[in-house]
Amino acid sequence: MLLPLTPEWRAARERKRKAIAFLSSVRREPEEADVSWLAEVAARSDTDHARWELRYARLALAVLAAQRDALDDRTGSDVVAALSEVLAEDPRVDPMMLELVGRQLNDRLSGYKEALIVRGGPVGSGERLGRVLLAFASDGARSAGAPLPRAVELLSGYIAEANEALRAVYGEPTLPEHLPPSEAAAR
Repeated sequence: MLLPLTPEWRAARERKRKAIAFLSSVRREPEEADVSWLAEVAARSDTDHARWELRYARLALAVLAAQRDALDDRTGSDVVAALSEVLAEDPRVDPMMLELVGRQLNDRLSGYKEALIVRGGPVGSGERLGRVLLAFASDGARSAGAPLPRAVELLSGYIAEANEALRAVYGEPTLPEHLPPSEAAAR
């Protein structure tokens, strides 16, 4: 017996398609100059480790942007649900290492999320994000100093890319011209 293709089923399928499209658009390889820089300043010249840290950073920040900045509250959940499927199909991930990659990505998600949600203190979220990247790349040995401004700039670019991808896949936010945002949200 075939199940009917309900409007809810079609809507869920469309949300999944958009989540996969969003993840695909943010999963490009890091620039070689950025990989070389991170390897030199934090990863003890290990370019493979630096490349993976930048991949993780871009992906984690994209997931967090989807959770925080998307128009629909379900987008973040849809992106997280599609993430395991996207990683399983990634030719850069050895199927035998998929569980490890998932754990490492979850660690990065937690670290970057914490950096974004902490409020107060003399250090802004950009600097906290940069310190997270440098800490993961160096196993916590160095997270401040000369490399920090470049790390902040790099991660700010990743967040901007993720927000651009959100708009490209999910659309631009629109508000009625005659209502302030707080009133439009209440309707």
